[in-house]
Amino acid sequence: MPLPRDPRGSTARSASLVAQLLACVCLSASNGCKDSSTLTTAEAPPGPSARLEAPGPAPAGMAWIPAGTFFMGSDDPMYPDAQPVHAVKLPGLWMDTTEVTNEAFERFVAATGHQTIAEQAPRPEDFPRAPPEALVPGSVTFQPPNHDVSLHDPGQWWAYRAGVNWRHPEGPGSAIAERMNHPVVHVAWTDAAAYCAWMQKRLPTEAEWEHAARGSLDRKRFAWGDELKPGNLWAANVWQGRFPAENKAEDGFVATAPVAHYRANAFGLFDVAGNVWEWTADLYHAGYYAESPTENPRGPSTSHDPHEPGVEKRAMRGGSFLCSDLYCVRYAVGARGKGAPDTGSSHLGFRCAKDENNGED
Repeated sequence: MPLPRDPRGSTARSASLVAQLLACVCLSASNGCKDSSTLTTAEAPPGPSARLEAPGPAPAGMAWIPAGTFFMGSDDPMYPDAQPVHAVKLPGLWMDTTEVTNEAFERFVAATGHQTIAEQAPRPEDFPRAPPEALVPGSVTFQPPNHDVSLHDPGQWWAYRAGVNWRHPEGPGSAIAERMNHPVVHVAWTDAAAYCAWMQKRLPTEAEWEHAARGSLDRKRFAWGDELKPGNLWAANVWQGRFPAENKAEDGFVATAPVAHYRANAFGLFDVAGNVWEWTADLYHAGYYAESPTENPRGPSTSHDPHEPGVEKRAMRGGSFLCSDLYCVRYAVGARGKGAPDTGSSHLGFRCAKDENNGED
């Protein structure tokens, strides 16, 4: 369960949460957020331990992820919570080929009447010192400054805004009518889990997500290889320009892009880098990789984020359209993110998974 929050500090708290959602904390003043490291090489893990072929017809909108063993994590010192790199063995499973779209989420809401956390007013008992007028539905949204700012204070470009939710991503007056094939955003972990359950699916574990995202390209920096722009073309919807004030939108997108706009990986999955962060099933623990089981890990039993001790977090993957090569850089396939399960934002979505023995629609 999410820990109670003191909403009198909700703006500052929102900024802190978003800093973790971005997972872009600079490691030191000497290296900043610029990525300049090189992955080390290692002996390849054993090949797939089961059939590569799907066990039957694919459920609608899903791809088969074959069983196998892969190296999970990253040698990059920018990602200390993704170390040590370790071998993981997984069974096969089905995975959504794209992030869940506004259109799909709208069908879920129409069928179930589900109300997202962003559409609910915060409870007075959780925020005892907040004035009643502050307890209004809303979500955390990106507010770019009009000038360069320090990258050490995410509160300069993030804010909690009333009326922001999945139907109104930028607040009252905004709409999704022209973005039905874009990933749904402003969904908390509990909203994502509810959708997957309705679809008779589930959120993928962190290990399942990374194995699927790598698409059999083991020990590569990105889901498509080691070059950020292969052939001088953008391979994912990420930030171009000086973050957060200058968005050159060289890829044609200021914010989210339609799903499946970029090339799929070898397993047939789209947008496993950039576009929006994706919730996973696992609790987040910064030191989990040191003790993670080798076979089919299901995540830690407790959550720990050294930057915000005592606040439960869930693991997120893939980076977003707000990650650049100067800040965040979490679209690297081994990088990790984290966020409070009761908090959505304008760059956070999800996709679902399904076990092999539950593959029939």
